[in-house]
Amino acid sequence: MTIPIDVWSDFVCPWCYAASLSLNQLAETEDVSIRWRAYELRPAGSPPMDPAYREHIETNSRPRFNAMMKAQFGLEIREGPFGIDSRLALIADKYAEAQGNRGFNEAVKRAYWLEGQDISQLSVLRSIAEGVGLDGAAFEAVVGDPAARAPYDVQVTEDVRTAAAYGLQGVPAIVFAKRYLVPGAVPVETLREVLADVKRETAEA
Repeated sequence: MTIPIDVWSDFVCPWCYAASLSLNQLAETEDVSIRWRAYELRPAGSPPMDPAYREHIETNSRPRFNAMMKAQFGLEIREGPFGIDSRLALIADKYAEAQGNRGFNEAVKRAYWLEGQDISQLSVLRSIAEGVGLDGAAFEAVVGDPAARAPYDVQVTEDVRTAAAYGLQGVPAIVFAKRYLVPGAVPVETLREVLADVKRETAEA
C-alpha cells in the first residue's frame, strides 16, 4: 500500500532542505509517494526584511542549522545568495515534474545549499536541468518565456493557495495521506512512527 505524502516547501528554506533529506531516508525503506508542493517564503513584493531579524538569522539561526546538518547528515552547507526570489525555480520544478523528471527538485536543493548557486537565475536552472537529463534548449524556451511557462506558474499559485486553505503558515509542512500534518523538520524516526500510524488507521478504516 503506497502512502502519498505532500510536502509544502521552498527551495530557499533551510529546514525544508533538512526535511527533504529525512524524507529521502524514509523513501529508501518505505512504500511512499512524495509530491513536492510549492510555497514562497518571501514572494515578490514582500516588504524588506527587518535588519535585526536578518542579523539574527545570519549570526544565530544559520550557524545552528549548519552545525545540525553536519552532525545529522554529514553535509557542509554552502548556501546560495540570501533573500533571492525562488519563484522561477518553483516554476521550473513544475515543468520538470510535467516531463516526468523527479531528479530536478533534488538537484536544485543541492545546487543552492551545497554548491552556493543562485537558483533565481535562468542560466543556473538550465544547467541544473541539463545535469538531470532534461533538454536545455526546450527547458529555457518554456521556463524563460512568461507566456510559455504560464501553466506552471498557475500550478505554483495553486499550491500556495492550497497551503493557505489548509491553514499552513510555515514550511516545511508534511501531509501524509491528505490528512495527517507533520510540521517542521523532524527526524526520519518520527516520520516512520507517523507512517506506521497512518498505515494502521488506513487498514482499520
